Amino acid sequence: MAPRRRARPAPRKAASHVRRNLAFWERTQAWYDGRHAARLDGAHAMAWGHWRIPESQLQLLGPVRGRDVLEVACGAARWSIALARRGARSVGIDLSPSQLRSARALRSRARVRLPLVRGNVEALPFRDRSFDVVFSDWGAFTFADPERVVPECARVLRPGGRLAFAATNPWREVTTRPGLNHQSRRLLVPYFGTRRLDFGPGDSVEFTRTFQEWFELFARSGFAVERLIEPQPSRGARSSYLSVRDERWARSWPIETLWQLRRAGN
Repeated sequence: MAPRRRARPAPRKAASHVRRNLAFWERTQAWYDGRHAARLDGAHAMAWGHWRIPESQLQLLGPVRGRDVLEVACGAARWSIALARRGARSVGIDLSPSQLRSARALRSRARVRLPLVRGNVEALPFRDRSFDVVFSDWGAFTFADPERVVPECARVLRPGGRLAFAATNPWREVTTRPGLNHQSRRLLVPYFGTRRLDFGPGDSVEFTRTFQEWFELFARSGFAVERLIEPQPSRGARSSYLSVRDERWARSWPIETLWQLRRAGN
């Protein structure tokens, strides 16, 4: 989850989003961790999205003890460390060396067994049917192309395995106020046709989908949707990712989406 900026559709000749986003996270990792660590550590480690809704409340991952669990775009791997402490056979993968350095430091402090892999989530370096659970709290389905990530997650999941992730809600994209970092109460951007959001040279590239496109992508990849959650924060809820103005906006319109999917097959 990164700070919001004005997006524009990317030209086809734009630089690779993989290289762009790697450079972005290498440059901003220290700032990101400093700003959000208090909302990600400790009791908040196993919690979802902007509002840090506890996994114990949502149960998107299901039972994890004794299961092979992959966190894609793991960042500093706080989720994976917490899951390893609960008996999961956790693995974390991220493209950013800076993020993985932070993950290794936290892993050492926690004294847990947690393989950390540097790799591209659009081409996962794991064998077919390696995991029982794959998940991501925003990163993999925001900064990588879902058309590649979703089939890869399906490939490495065992039949009946679960995929859970948080990502931006289309309402957020169509109400982005041009040139400013807050949401509007008007529809300002077309709902259809905007899939890749380019925030300019030196900045990130992000991806979004309409709900129909998400459902069709899941079906093509062999997933059935079990739950779709659009969190509505309480009046007193705060988020280190949003301005006070956007926090008020998000009490009336969904700013993020949480998905829980099941891999079909025998």
